[in-house]
Order: sequence, then C-alpha cells, then structure tokens
Amino acid sequence: MARPRQTIVSLEDTPYYHCCSRVVRKAFLCGFDKSMGENFEHRREWVDSRILELATIFAIDICAYAVMSNHLHVVLKVDADKV
Repeated sequence: MARPRQTIVSLEDTPYYHCCSRVVRKAFLCGFDKSMGENFEHRREWVDSRILELATIFAIDICAYAVMSNHLHVVLKVDADKV
C-alpha cells in the first residue's frame, strides 16, 4: 500500500535528497545511440532547462545535477519555507 509523502520525507532528518532516473530498454537520453545511429545530444539542453524550470515551480532548490547519456542525477534540497 502506498504511504503518504510526510511519512517518507523527513525534513527534520535531512532536507537533501539524491534522486536518480534511468531510461528504459537501454535507450539513450542524450548522446549518440549506436544501435539507432542517431545523435540525441539536443535533448541535454532541454532536460537542463526543464530541471531548472521545475525548481522554480516546486518547493525545491537544485544543489547539483548531471544529465548522463542514459540517466540523470539530481541533488535537491526541499525548501521548508516554500512548503
């Protein structure tokens, strides 16, 4: 059964979180995909701008992020003052 977010996220323990997201089926998010013979590097700029845009909408501050060829990492801080 799903648990409420307030029981999972504890801002008293730590407001910092490291989030990862990976692409399915060994597809490429960015860079050159040898199996398809296509370059998806144009997506990196879109993902960069989208991460920064979403940070202005939600109650988070982006501490660091990395957009890799088949996954991305985001280190974020939940801003309790904005919640």
